[in-house]
Amino acid sequence: MTELHLWLRHEVRSTERRTPLVPSDARRLVESGVTLTVEESPQRIFPVEEYEAAGCRIAPAGSWVSAPSTAVVLGLKELPEEPAELTHRHIYFGHAYKGQPGAEALLGRFAAGGGTLLDLEYLVDDNGRRLAAFGFWAGYLGAALAVLQHRGRLVTPLTPSSKDELDEALRPDTGDEEFTALVIGALGRSGRGARVAFGTAGVEAMPWDLDETRELDRPALLAHDVLVNAVLATTPIPPFLRDQDLDDPARRLRTLCDVTVDVGSPLNVLPVYDRTTDWTEPVRRLRKEPPLDLIAIDNLPSLLPRESSTDFSSALLLQLLEFETGGPWGRCRDRFHQACRELGVVEGEFRNV
Repeated sequence: MTELHLWLRHEVRSTERRTPLVPSDARRLVESGVTLTVEESPQRIFPVEEYEAAGCRIAPAGSWVSAPSTAVVLGLKELPEEPAELTHRHIYFGHAYKGQPGAEALLGRFAAGGGTLLDLEYLVDDNGRRLAAFGFWAGYLGAALAVLQHRGRLVTPLTPSSKDELDEALRPDTGDEEFTALVIGALGRSGRGARVAFGTAGVEAMPWDLDETRELDRPALLAHDVLVNAVLATTPIPPFLRDQDLDDPARRLRTLCDVTVDVGSPLNVLPVYDRTTDWTEPVRRLRKEPPLDLIAIDNLPSLLPRESSTDFSSALLLQLLEFETGGPWGRCRDRFHQACRELGVVEGEFRNV
């Protein structure tokens, strides 16, 4: 592996407790010869002292902007709005390749500074399968919140917890009414996580995947009490729910959780809402009669930050140990340049390729 300097940044979103790299895996990287700088962060689930004990350098939050130009900045969620020009290679979930709001502006910042986005969503193997993902925990939490909301036991604002605590809240009480649940995308990572959470809650969810959605049975979909969507479309497909479906007086559906949260994208399979929900207000009522509640939180795994970070980090570690210009990272780079061309972001010189 070529000499690598990784810079783990502080997350600017106050509800982001996760990290893409946990201290035990940071130690593995340092022992392999990687220079690893970790920014201080008041909310990261693992304290900075654990990284220091693993041999990492410690830096103030937000200091990545003045990091050496060769450093690779590692994070999870959105960057701050400044600086206007991004000069480094950045590894994180950029959400900028499918026409999402703000995509052109973000890619323009990379073009202006000569930096590169290595989007974690596109870190894939030769068959296009994600090599590091939070999907299982996103699905688990999406189904868990849907169950708690449907049973009238969702406590707000949401706060991070452990899996044991969440499972205890999920277990059914003797007075709980039975309800039906549907998971779309049931065979993927998120779908599997959702089905496990429903099982913990004592609910046997109906699993739908490609075969069941090729010719969608809308009346059957609307006949379920709770729906969890775990499908992230990569090509245009007919939406699973439309406004007219929500207005159907025969609709039994009462609780909808969109794990994918592809709002604003032309590939959104649930174009029935226009903004996400959050930890403070996790539920939005889409219809009053019959009632329909929406949960659409775009950092669900951060509610179980220790478990989700540990799983993700173990997968990402293998890729960071083989950080090269080709292979999966080369595919990330090529997808970045493709997205820039598609949006017409071609000005400037991309130095960090």
